[in-house]
Amino acid sequence: MTCNFSLLFCILVLLASGANAKNFTLVNQCKEPIWPAIINEKSGKFHGEGFKLDIGQSHFYSVPDGWSGRIWGRTGCDFDAKNGSGTCQTGNCGTSINCTSPGSLPVSIAEFTLSENLDYYDVSLVDGFNLPIVIKPGGGKGNCSVAGCDGDLRQSCSPDLVVKNNSSGKVVGCRSACDAFNSDEYCCRGTYQDPVICLPTNYSKSFKQVCPAASSYAYDDRVSIITCSASNYLVAFCASRNNTICSYQGDKFVCNNASEGFKALSQSWSLMLALLLVSILQFLF
Repeated sequence: MTCNFSLLFCILVLLASGANAKNFTLVNQCKEPIWPAIINEKSGKFHGEGFKLDIGQSHFYSVPDGWSGRIWGRTGCDFDAKNGSGTCQTGNCGTSINCTSPGSLPVSIAEFTLSENLDYYDVSLVDGFNLPIVIKPGGGKGNCSVAGCDGDLRQSCSPDLVVKNNSSGKVVGCRSACDAFNSDEYCCRGTYQDPVICLPTNYSKSFKQVCPAASSYAYDDRVSIITCSASNYLVAFCASRNNTICSYQGDKFVCNNASEGFKALSQSWSLMLALLLVSILQFLF
């Protein structure tokens, strides 16, 4: 058999690029099922995925270098088992289990901007709160500290910001002051579009008191954004920053007492693998 050097070179390039993937391990430590949402924005269009995590379940997700997006948890969802259509009480992002829009407010968000040499990540409460989220890097170089909000703002939310389930009356979220009052002062816009002028309010201070490692309003990201260079990140819902059920072992997160969900690759990686398979079949036959 004659070796096609160009084809082999392309395969090696593809395999080498796969080594630069960033890996997320998502785990549900809440007392209820949640439906994580993962979304990135490219050319003004949102590309999202979603799935269900039962109590104690973990899920592996991989993205390429250069990925920028957000991860959050949806609660109180009801999706049709056949076609995946439905809605959620909080964090809703369209009418299907796979997101087609950003999460509806209020929602607490894990934000990432990833590259080969340096990643940026934080947990944002600028759009309100619906679930505690913790981000923990595995290994890596740089600051690489644990980010997130491990307090539950639903228990101390101001009556002005409370969101309740219409049928049960249970508090399911806490709105941001910007969302609730839609004013320049709370949204840091107009004449307040300046970090010197737009300062913390009593509402954002109450968020910060419960979640000191998360951004509480638009100009609070100066202390909440963390820089690190890592290949693995844990996103734990309803976990403590000092105690998760997952530990970093052998270049991956291992979650004790957690059942592993299905493993997923991003659409770009799925396409890459498909192209690689086609190339191999053409080479062999």
